[in-house]
Amino acid sequence: MSLAFQFLRFGVLTVVVLVLLAVAGVFAFIPGARQAAGKPAVISAEETAQTLAALKPPKRARPVVAVIGANGGTETTDYLVPYGVLKRSGVADIFALGTMSGPVKLMPALTVVPDMTAAAFVQRYPDGADYVVVPALHDPTDAAVRDFIRAQAARGATIVSVCDGTLVMANAGLLDGHKATGHWFKIDSVAEARPTMRRVRDRRYVADRGIVTTTGVSASVPVSLALVEAIGGRERATALAQEIGARGWSAEHDSGAFHLIRDDIWMILGNLFVGLFDRDTVAVRIADGDDVIAAAFMADSYGRTFRTRAVVPGAAPIRTAEGLVILPDAGGATPDVVVDLPESQPARALDVALAGIQARYGDATAAFVRVQLEDRGHTTGG
Repeated sequence: MSLAFQFLRFGVLTVVVLVLLAVAGVFAFIPGARQAAGKPAVISAEETAQTLAALKPPKRARPVVAVIGANGGTETTDYLVPYGVLKRSGVADIFALGTMSGPVKLMPALTVVPDMTAAAFVQRYPDGADYVVVPALHDPTDAAVRDFIRAQAARGATIVSVCDGTLVMANAGLLDGHKATGHWFKIDSVAEARPTMRRVRDRRYVADRGIVTTTGVSASVPVSLALVEAIGGRERATALAQEIGARGWSAEHDSGAFHLIRDDIWMILGNLFVGLFDRDTVAVRIADGDDVIAAAFMADSYGRTFRTRAVVPGAAPIRTAEGLVILPDAGGATPDVVVDLPESQPARALDVALAGIQARYGDATAAFVRVQLEDRGHTTGG
C-alpha cells in the first residue's frame, strides 16, 4: 500500500469522524420529541381591545393596502393570503406590488403577475398606503423593499410583516424599540441583532405603534382577519372567517410547541436523499375563478416536503377570483401527483394538503411541514 494512499485514507477517515462528531454535537442539543402543545396563554379582553385599536386604519375610512414583493423571491403564503383575505373582505382597496416590472417569483411555488410596481403605487398614492404587508423574502436585505417600507412608514402607514417578514423589518430598522414576534426558527437571532426590540412570546400577532408582526406562515390568516375586524367590524370578520373556513383569529399561541427535533433532521436528510433520485412533481390544478388563498396553501405545503416540486400545469395564465394572475410553470413532464383545490372554504386547503402529504410521505414529513408553517393543527386559524 503506497504512502500517498495511506495519507488519503487517513484524511478521508478524519473528515468522516469530524462530521460524525459534529452531527453528534448538534444532536446533543436537539430534543428527541416535540414538546406537547400546551394551553395557549389566555389573552385578556383589555389586551384584545388594545390590539384591535392598534390595527385601526391610520388614515382613510376605506384604507389602501399594499402587499410588497421582491420579483426575485417572495414567500408564497405570506404574499398571497393577506391579499386574498382582504380582497374577499371588501373593506379595503388592496394591491399586490412588485419591486420592478414583470412577474413575482414566489417560494417555494407559484409565479404571479402583480397589480403594479412599487413605483407606480407611489405615483398613484403619493400620500402613501394605510397598510403595507411585508412577506418573507429570498433576500431580506432587498434594498428596494427596504426603501419602500421605510418611506411608507414615514408617511404614516401601518407596516405588517408576516412570518420572516420580520427579518425584512429588522433590516429596515423598523423593529427598534417595538414589541414584536416572528417565525420560531429565526426570531431569537432577530432579537439578538436588534437588542432594543422586545420579543413577545405566545402571541400569533403583535401590534405596537404602527408595527405589526406575526409568527409563522399560517398566521397570515388570523392577522388578516384581525385587520378586517379593525377596519370593517366584528360582524364582517366573523362572516368572512366562516366563509373561508378559519376557526377564529385570536392572537393566542403556544410558542413552545414549535421547534426542531431529531426526527426532523433524519426526515429532512432522508427526503433530500430520496429526492435526488425520485423527486415527485406535484401538479396543483388551478382554474380561472379559483381562490388565491387555497392555491397558496396547497402549493406552499407541498413545496416544503423536501421530496416534491409543486407546479401549476397548463399553457395559459390563470386569473383567480380576486383578479390576480398566476402563470403556469413551463415544462410538460407528467406529474407524479395531481391535487385539486377545495371547492369551498379556501383556508381548508392547508388541512387538505397536510392530509395528502401524510398519506403519501408519512407522519414525520407532514408533521414537519406543519411545524414549518407554525400551524397549531387545525385549520389556520384560531
